Amino acid sequence: MVVSPLLRAVIMGPPGSGKGTVSARIIKHFGMKHLSSGDLLRDNMQKKTEVGILAKSYIDQGQLIPDDIMTQLVLSELKGLDRYNWLLDGFPRTVAQAEALDKQCQINTVIDLDVPFETIKYRLTARWIHPASGRVYNLEFNPPKLQGIDDITGEPLVQRDDDKPETVTKRLQAYDAQTKPVLEYYREKGLLKSFSGTETNKIWPHIYAFLQTKLPDVSQKDTDTPR
Repeated sequence: MVVSPLLRAVIMGPPGSGKGTVSARIIKHFGMKHLSSGDLLRDNMQKKTEVGILAKSYIDQGQLIPDDIMTQLVLSELKGLDRYNWLLDGFPRTVAQAEALDKQCQINTVIDLDVPFETIKYRLTARWIHPASGRVYNLEFNPPKLQGIDDITGEPLVQRDDDKPETVTKRLQAYDAQTKPVLEYYREKGLLKSFSGTETNKIWPHIYAFLQTKLPDVSQKDTDTPR
């Protein structure tokens, strides 16, 4: 019996590219362990671990968390997943992080969600919330009955600072500047697989078909129509 090598995958994509949705589907269909650097960071900050306190001090000052802190955080977590197929999300964000990751494990594939910035900008700026309840509306696919008004309370909706057009543009530019070299790094190694499109539901079947060449579908649903 031939034992297949474990799959070590990274998913990359700008904020609002559908990374969360795609990751959830990959986990559901292929049973991979999902490690999100953002979730890991929040968890450590909440638990006030040494790394969490250190990371928070940078965030509070509006600074990026240094590579060595992020690397230490993620790599120590990956050690506990050495017997599993896993999907890494939100790391590496710099070439230095990618090189540090290479020293600890062999990455097999990097899934890149190549969604046009204009699409993302429209998608993110279409999001409005009702602050008191946390209800989220999206002008594109889940609009309120009356524009700018919460369906249930009739109170005004607000747009989070993160979702304002000028903030979204800055976030996308920062992602582009920081992450392009990482995509290039993996492209040169022949590991980058880009999936282009404007709708997650249209990109997903291509990602599904690609991963099916590497892992069996472990979900119980009808595999002919992956969702």
